[in-house]
Amino acid sequence: MAASPYLSIVIPVYNEASIIATAAAELTQGLDARGWDYEVIFAENGSRDATPRILEEMCAKSPRLRWFHSERPNYGTALKAGIEKARGTFVFCDEIDLCDLSFYDSALPLLEKGGVDMVVGSKAAKGASDQRPLVRRVATRVHNGLLRVALGFQGTDTHGLKAFRREALLPVVAKCLVDMDVFASEFVIRAWREGLRVVEIPIQLHEKRQPSIHLFKRVPNVLKNVGKLFYVIRIRGT
Repeated sequence: MAASPYLSIVIPVYNEASIIATAAAELTQGLDARGWDYEVIFAENGSRDATPRILEEMCAKSPRLRWFHSERPNYGTALKAGIEKARGTFVFCDEIDLCDLSFYDSALPLLEKGGVDMVVGSKAAKGASDQRPLVRRVATRVHNGLLRVALGFQGTDTHGLKAFRREALLPVVAKCLVDMDVFASEFVIRAWREGLRVVEIPIQLHEKRQPSIHLFKRVPNVLKNVGKLFYVIRIRGT
């Protein structure tokens, strides 16, 4: 593997012992089949199951795999740290329960042509298929509606799959202030607001397992961080 791979894939993981080995193997087989030079960075955060041990064993066997640990479960902080550690020309943010290579096949040509800086895989855009339970589909739309009202967000989705030119988006990452689930929203919204070329493409969403953290346990933190985001962008102007 070259010192700076063409692609970096960043995947936050938390208590994923049941699927991480299989999902990672499927992902790397797909990447290898396409002949891409890549690295996969697992941003493990606060796992209490066997995830760290499995990651240690996986990464010892493959120079394309890296991982790091943080004590506190925090999706946003882990994702941000993973992006900052990425070395690739293009960075993909993926989820261990998705690893949708069709998104890579669609997003990479758009980035390579140079016409866009970020591609967001939207599960709510026209043409998308979201096979999650109804309550989670509704939650996505409520969250996006809140972002539109509070922050003027004009897209249809901020969470999940993203791909971008690392050089263009690293300054945006450095400005992000909120963590947990809302980091992903701030990242996309700041890219829009700063005039970067952001496009959405519809995805076919079929998760490999139920979320490791229940939806209703995430709601208080989401509301708190959306409020914080409103303050720093709309009131403080940063």
